[in-house]
Amino acid sequence: MTEAPPFPFPVVDFMQWFEVLDGLLGPYWKAVGLAFNCTFLLFGSVIQLIACASNIYYINDRLDKRTWTYIFGACCATTVFVPSFHNYRIWSFLGLGMTSYTAWYLAIAAVIHGQRDGVAHSGPTKLVLYFTGATNILYTFGGHAVTVEIMHAMWKPQKFKYIYLMATLYVFTLTLPSAAAVYWAFGDELLTHSNAFSLLPKSGWRDAAVILMLIHQFITFGFACTPLYFVWEKVIGMHDTKSFCVRAVSRLPVVVPIWFLAIIFPFFGPINSAVGALLVSFTVYVIPAMAHILTYRTPAARQNAAEKPPFFLPNWTAMFVVNAFIVGWVLVVGFGLGGWASTTNFVRQVNTFGLFAKCYQCPKPPPPPLAAGPMPQQTHR
Repeated sequence: MTEAPPFPFPVVDFMQWFEVLDGLLGPYWKAVGLAFNCTFLLFGSVIQLIACASNIYYINDRLDKRTWTYIFGACCATTVFVPSFHNYRIWSFLGLGMTSYTAWYLAIAAVIHGQRDGVAHSGPTKLVLYFTGATNILYTFGGHAVTVEIMHAMWKPQKFKYIYLMATLYVFTLTLPSAAAVYWAFGDELLTHSNAFSLLPKSGWRDAAVILMLIHQFITFGFACTPLYFVWEKVIGMHDTKSFCVRAVSRLPVVVPIWFLAIIFPFFGPINSAVGALLVSFTVYVIPAMAHILTYRTPAARQNAAEKPPFFLPNWTAMFVVNAFIVGWVLVVGFGLGGWASTTNFVRQVNTFGLFAKCYQCPKPPPPPLAAGPMPQQTHR
């Protein structure tokens, strides 16, 4: 007779996103999922590090954003000492309050500020801007592609789909009001100000929002990096090492390239767009939808499916039609046209600001005063 597990979930090594594909569809799908998911998480971590430097600059601008990236890169490197997702549970809960405050601060502050004189709402005037915006939407509402890892942190994983649905609906209440209010107040200025904090007047409320967002981004950095840590440990054979200090040190090669990329490409908005088009389109939409179609393509698989189609879809055929539409639309609009637009925008930023930009989208310093010198002598004829 075996002993019962000490925790209310099975005692197995946690399942990662790409390992689920391996179990369902084989090693080739595992390799594709691993490549896309790890690349997405890597650049997602880069985005969080850039955002930390960008946000703190609007509290203390005595240091440029590149210097702040050095500092926060060192701070985020401490996440190698966090063993697993279970250790983020309380911080994830606190992060919910932090993001809620920040989102509603942006909405309320923009409404109180009112529309700026001469504000324009021209919308996307070029195809590049239109499809760049489309990829931003894909990224914003596409989740973070670590759903299986988040499920691993739950004491009752069977309730995950309901929790994830409620979380998604709650995200809508944070993103839509703040985005609409800030765009109403500042309009086209947002095209050249990737960080909305730069447009709002400095105040204690704004500083509090920035600080809370910094803490949240640090937590999100750990969430995004932890799957990369696990994958790296398996690659180098350290995942079974009993000494966690040794495992923590072995994780450092994951942090260093993230830190370096954030310093090379400090373009917060363009990287968001590129990641949305080239990576999120596959990790969140295309691969899961295609995997679902292929997994349940046979009558036997559909009959034995643990999860049936939702109540608003009458049968499996309707389920396949929805999945096929998602795959086709995202491949054409998100990956194809969105990839073209986001790459064009990214190259434009590199040509404008250069690599290793010292302070991306920072206000230009006032010109130095003219040096006082002797007055020119007047000549009389």
